[in-house]
Amino acid sequence: MKILPFEYAVRNLGRSPGRMIMSVGGALLVVLLVLTAGGFVIGMQRALVESGSESNMILLGSGSEESLERSEIPMRTPGIVSASLDGLASSAGMDAVSPEIHMAMPVSRIEGEEGTLSVLRGITPTAWLVHEGTRMIKGRTPETGRQEATIGKMAAQALGFKPVEEAIGESIWIDTTRIEIVGVTEADGGVTEGEIWYPLTDLQVIAQRDSLSCVILTRDTTAAAEVKAFAARRLDLEIVAIPEDDYFATLSTFYRPIELMVVLTAVLIAFGGILGGLNTNYAAFASRVRELGTLQTLGYSRLAICWSLLQESMLASSVGALLASAIGLILLDGQAIRFSMGVFGIEISALVLAGGLLAGLLLGVVGALIPAWRCLHLPIPEALRTSA
Repeated sequence: MKILPFEYAVRNLGRSPGRMIMSVGGALLVVLLVLTAGGFVIGMQRALVESGSESNMILLGSGSEESLERSEIPMRTPGIVSASLDGLASSAGMDAVSPEIHMAMPVSRIEGEEGTLSVLRGITPTAWLVHEGTRMIKGRTPETGRQEATIGKMAAQALGFKPVEEAIGESIWIDTTRIEIVGVTEADGGVTEGEIWYPLTDLQVIAQRDSLSCVILTRDTTAAAEVKAFAARRLDLEIVAIPEDDYFATLSTFYRPIELMVVLTAVLIAFGGILGGLNTNYAAFASRVRELGTLQTLGYSRLAICWSLLQESMLASSVGALLASAIGLILLDGQAIRFSMGVFGIEISALVLAGGLLAGLLLGVVGALIPAWRCLHLPIPEALRTSA
């Protein structure tokens, strides 16, 4: 079978700059949408998966198993836990038992300005024992009574600190309280990257609260069943014990409809982009029916001509897909997205990039095959009589 040279497809693509811009731009938008949806889902899943530890248990209020922010337990709970359970992890003589408060409060960078809702975690020094995945990348831990806090790098980005290290020494405001940022943390994409860590007693003063949200402990030789049995026995505390990884797995299930909605929206808009590509290519190919008939009289088969038209479409779609991938890596990767558990980052991973490039190629194939068939099915005499 005699094949048209690739240069013919390239030359034809440049014959109509307007059509070429529309084809490349359409592919760019569709692929960019696919990258955004994929990065959103991967980023949210990673934030929840990376946050759970198999050795950690969460003690929280009965009836609040799905929300730490709604949970309230007595202040005496951490001391009772340390005294009642053997086999807890420890370091430097301190048990890995972390009393914490989880709250969402408006935080601003300017006093009096309307704040952005951010997740605050009231902590004590033992928080660093149970959250081993959270690391200080710059600065130091906050000290009680000095209105200091550390901030996760996603939370810093969401508040406008770029690069996030510049947050060190800057101030944030919670209502009329000025707080100095003394450290920046990271957690491999976990939810703590979207949180502001603030000394527990200082947060209690601001929130006017005399209870905890939860106690998180790290098991060493203690079995999870023992912790659950302890929580069931202490009816006076009104607490339940949940493995940390199970808690975040439940959250992941809870947010799955949101992920599906994002993906479905991307699919629907991508389908619209494919229909637009069909219309664009059909209009372009229909104006060249006489040219296609002439090629057939010169000995080129319909299959060879269809392959050339497919090359044109795939070339335009590939350029758009590559441009979209570059934009995704530069502008979208790591972009902070807020949700109820704080902030997570869009993750343009290799898998997401592969999906975007595949979507671009499919757009080029589907967008060319149907219009090409419509234009090539005409008999040669009729095609030659068609006015351009």
